[in-house]
Amino acid sequence: MNEYTRVENVPDYFGCNVFNEDTMRETLPKNAYKALVNTQKMGTALESSVADVIAASMKDWAVQRGVTHFTHWFHPLTGFSAEKHDSFISPTTDGKVIMEFSGKELIKGEPDASSFPSGGLRATFEARGYTAWDPTSPAFIKDNTLYIPTAFCSYTGEILDKKTPLLRSMEVLSEQAVRVLKLFGSTATRVTTTVGPEQEYFLVDKKLYDQRKDLIFTGRTLFGAKAPRGQELDDHYYGNIKDRIHDYMTDLDKELWKLGILAKTEHNEVAPAQHELAPIFTTSNVAADQNALMMEIMKKVALKHGLVCLLHEKPFAGVNGSGKHNNWSMSTNEGENLLDPGDSPRENIQFLTILVAIVKAVDEYADLLRLSVASAGNDHRLGANEAPPAIISIFMGDELQTILDALESGKMIKPNEGQEFVIDVEALPNFPKDNTDRNRTSPFAFTGNKFEFRSLGSADTISCTNTILNTIVANSLREFADKLEGSKHFKKDLNALLVETLKAHKRVIFNGNGYDAAWVEEAARRGLPNYISTVDAMPHYTDEKNVKLFESFNVYSKKELESRTEALLDNYSKVINIEARTMLDIAKKQILPTGIRYAGELARSINEKKAAGLDASLEGRLATKVTELNISLSDAIDKLDNEVINAADVNGTVETARYFRDVVFSSMQCMRSFADELEMKVPEDMWPFPTYGDLMFRV
Repeated sequence: MNEYTRVENVPDYFGCNVFNEDTMRETLPKNAYKALVNTQKMGTALESSVADVIAASMKDWAVQRGVTHFTHWFHPLTGFSAEKHDSFISPTTDGKVIMEFSGKELIKGEPDASSFPSGGLRATFEARGYTAWDPTSPAFIKDNTLYIPTAFCSYTGEILDKKTPLLRSMEVLSEQAVRVLKLFGSTATRVTTTVGPEQEYFLVDKKLYDQRKDLIFTGRTLFGAKAPRGQELDDHYYGNIKDRIHDYMTDLDKELWKLGILAKTEHNEVAPAQHELAPIFTTSNVAADQNALMMEIMKKVALKHGLVCLLHEKPFAGVNGSGKHNNWSMSTNEGENLLDPGDSPRENIQFLTILVAIVKAVDEYADLLRLSVASAGNDHRLGANEAPPAIISIFMGDELQTILDALESGKMIKPNEGQEFVIDVEALPNFPKDNTDRNRTSPFAFTGNKFEFRSLGSADTISCTNTILNTIVANSLREFADKLEGSKHFKKDLNALLVETLKAHKRVIFNGNGYDAAWVEEAARRGLPNYISTVDAMPHYTDEKNVKLFESFNVYSKKELESRTEALLDNYSKVINIEARTMLDIAKKQILPTGIRYAGELARSINEKKAAGLDASLEGRLATKVTELNISLSDAIDKLDNEVINAADVNGTVETARYFRDVVFSSMQCMRSFADELEMKVPEDMWPFPTYGDLMFRV
């Protein structure tokens, strides 16, 4: 058999481990199947009797595949997924067991909630929490266990997870979008937000990884001098994929396809050892579940190939960081993409209305979008080496910008056909698809029939970002609908509303180079916020306007927003604390002893040369420099050690986070500079762990 012989036909096994629509059609009674499909597509509630039927069929399907356990799979505020496994077995009177699974067990679970972060919502002794089945996201089999996607809340009803707010935001956006669409004669009854999250990652050899405490404990290199070669030659991006990496990608695709994840595109990314995987669009909550599952599978498959998958936003200083590009759009239950400009004047003006509503949303709530991507890891990435800046702006492109300018000014524009149009609701030019080049420096770019939000960190869940994006757009659409419903002069009033809105919010549109330092000054003149770090951004969760927004849609309560602010800032402090303690451990036990040992060898060499009557000035200069670095490193260790200890005396979550950013992290950078310079002085065979060159090029 040659290497090109097809062994398996992908359509034959795609989704084989998912309780998807085909499986439901085969295993469920007709009425139960219809009820579940309606729930998945229209959000209708399921009756308990139907849930019992579905649970029995789901269990039988899983048991036939060797499954013995089930778990309610949820996404707490840790940012990771969580699961507790229960078996299907139930005892019988004759001392044996049967395999059972009820509708009650399917719909509701009760995990211990005490050890999950709640941001002050719950006391330590308040342990009870509940999981609730999300029937809009299909169950799946993994590791001989039936995984049931669920929401997670406290005993008193407060949200403790990432899924619930996302589902709520999808509902409110659908409701408000349908209101606006009806004004244009649409018969759509539901609008779904769809997402295709592109996932960037690094792969390193596990044997090398195991020698780096910083990678093991923090996911990024805390020390490391720049390699002689990095990404300067632009030769890795879209370059030929190495055999070992290709084998990994092949196995990864297969595992993802079995789980119904539409892995589509894979390629080498900018930095050496960096790669990207992109799926096809699906509904936002399913995309969020699948992306969490994808990250887990990526790590597991890597280990089988003697590799480690790094999802940290900046595992290597000075080279391209890893992000997650959130491609977002809106579609009706009639199959219409609302961000597709369309081919008719009605579609054009409908598209333009949605577009202007999004511009308004992004401008008014840029702070929320910024904090939705804030984390200790992403702080290293934003604004550096191929990542968009921390300033939130929208890229439209030349042709679409021309149309928006014409709308605002009321002037005539001339499309390709040579016919002039006046910008009003009756006569708008056809908007060409892919009407512009892609701006890789923009955080939020229109790319033909979707928006690409490029600021997400690679390890982040996409739930928070899409919850916020859905909610702020729903708010703009609600305001539009409130003003236009019942209008006696719809065309005139719509045109006036679009012009007024565009003039008020066009400051957020920027089609230039987001990497240019001049943009920072220009953004400040425009009044756009620039929250450089997580500590700057996160407190704005509870700004009055933001609390009002979320409470008006019942997406979050003020108490829940306060809890998230608390939990996320606490996580930030813990991450920096772990990194600082890891640096101290490495510096004390590995780097400084190596520097001292090398200085001793140099001293012996100097004495031997002098005794032989030889010139030892070269060794003398090097010994002096190494000794100076050792002393500086030792002093930096003592300083950072004291600062980490003193962090316990800082009161308040925000104040603690600021302390870790301004004091601890600053000292970490200083200590690293001495260690990295020392690395360049010490012989390679003496350095205690693999270097950047080893990690990025020996894959």
